[in-house]
Amino acid sequence: MALNDRFLNPQMGRILRTLGFDKVWTGGEGAHLIDADGERYLDLFGGYGVFAIGRNHPEAIAAVEEVMAARTGNLPQLGVTLLSGVLAEQLLSRAPDSVGAMVPANSGTEAVEAAIKIARAATGRPRVLYAEHAFHGLTLGSLSINGNSEFRDGFGPLLPGCEAVGFGDLDALEHELEGGDVAAFIVEPVQGKGVNLPADGYLLSAQRLCRDAGALFVCDEVQTGIGRTGRFLALEHWDLQPDIICVAKALSGGLVPIGAVLVSRAAFDTVFDGMERAVRHGSTFGGNDLAAAAALATLRVLDREGLVERSQRLGALLLELTEPLVERFDVVKEVRGIGLMWAIEFGPPEGASARRLWRTVEARQPGLFSQLVTVPLFHEHRILCQVAGHHMNVIKALPALTIEEDEIRRFADALTQTIAAADRYPVALARFGLRTGLRAALARR
Repeated sequence: MALNDRFLNPQMGRILRTLGFDKVWTGGEGAHLIDADGERYLDLFGGYGVFAIGRNHPEAIAAVEEVMAARTGNLPQLGVTLLSGVLAEQLLSRAPDSVGAMVPANSGTEAVEAAIKIARAATGRPRVLYAEHAFHGLTLGSLSINGNSEFRDGFGPLLPGCEAVGFGDLDALEHELEGGDVAAFIVEPVQGKGVNLPADGYLLSAQRLCRDAGALFVCDEVQTGIGRTGRFLALEHWDLQPDIICVAKALSGGLVPIGAVLVSRAAFDTVFDGMERAVRHGSTFGGNDLAAAAALATLRVLDREGLVERSQRLGALLLELTEPLVERFDVVKEVRGIGLMWAIEFGPPEGASARRLWRTVEARQPGLFSQLVTVPLFHEHRILCQVAGHHMNVIKALPALTIEEDEIRRFADALTQTIAAADRYPVALARFGLRTGLRAALARR
C-alpha cells in the first residue's frame, strides 16, 4: 500500500482503507483469495471476470511453464509460429459460422479498437454506433463508444462519428442506420455495467437491421464470453451470427494478457487485401506463445471440467436462491443474471421517513446503500464483491466457474443476513457511517 500511494494510485488506496478492503493478498486458489493471515475469501469480483477457470489453475500454469522451458521462437515478427494458429483454429471451431479469421490482441479494449478499425476499413464508412451504458474499454477508441460519463469526462475530444442508442431501442438504431454511413453497431449481449439483459428479440432484430443497412454487427464478448453465461459465447443464447466478435479476459486463464477478434472472412479479406496491406493492423505482443498457451489450456479446462455447463447449472441455482429476496425485502427491486453473471438491484425502502433518508443520502452519495451490503459481506462473511457500476445500487457477482455449490449457497445465506441488517436502514446507515468514517480519517492521515 505504501508503494501504491507513492508510485501508483493513492486515491485507490484511500478507497480501500475507507472500506476496510486494504488486505495484503498473499495467494489465490480457485474461487478464493488468501490474505496474509491465511484467511480465505470467496472472490465474487473475479478480476472483472478474468478468473473463469479459477485462480492459478495448475493446467494453465503448466502450459505456460512448458512454453518457457521449450524456449520457442516466440514473436519472430517476420514469420509465424504454431500456437497462435492452433488457438485461432480452436476459437473459430467454437464460434458461429459467420466468422472465419482471427486477429490477435492483448486485451479487451485492444480487441474493441481492432473491431472499430476493421469495421471502418471493411465498409468504407466513418460512423460507429454503441448502446447507452455500454463499457467496451478505456483506450481512446473504446472510450469513444463507452456509454458512461464517469469514464469519458475530461478525455475529449473523442473519436468522431460515434453515437449512442438506447440498449433495446430498435427504432433509434434503425434511424441512425438510415443514413448509410454507419460502419458498425457494437454491442455487449449482456451489459457488464449493471448486468443488463437484452429484451426478447432485441439482438436478433438489431443484427437484421445492420445487415439490411450494410453495417457490421459486432458482439463484444470480452466479459460475457468463454463460458461465463452458460454458453461458450453469450451470443449463442440468441443464435446470433455477428460479423465480428471480441473476446479477452477469461481467455487468459488468469495468467497472461490476451485478446482476440474473430472476423468474418469477407470483412477480413477486404481489410487485408494484398501484401502491402498485410501489416496495416497488428500489435507487438499480439499472438505471443505464452498467451496462446494459457488460452489453449483454458479451453481444455473448460471442456474437460464441463465448466460451461457448470456455469449454467450453478447460475440457475444462484437465481433460485436469491430471487425470493425481491419478495422478502422491500429494498430489493430485482435479481437478475445469466449463467454465473449475476446482479441484485436495490431501491428506496417503504415508509416515509426511511424513504426520505434514502433520498437524502443518495443525493449526496449515489450508490451508498450497496456498500451497506458489500462491506459487511467482506468483513463478516469473507466474501469479496462490489457494485456493478458508478453511482448505482447494483451489486454484481462474477465468480470462478469452478466455484463449489456449497459456496453458492453460503453466499446466498450471507447475502440474506446482510440485507436483513441493511434493511433496518437508519441503524445500518449509522453503523456504516461510524465504521467508514473512522477508516476515512485514518486514510486521510
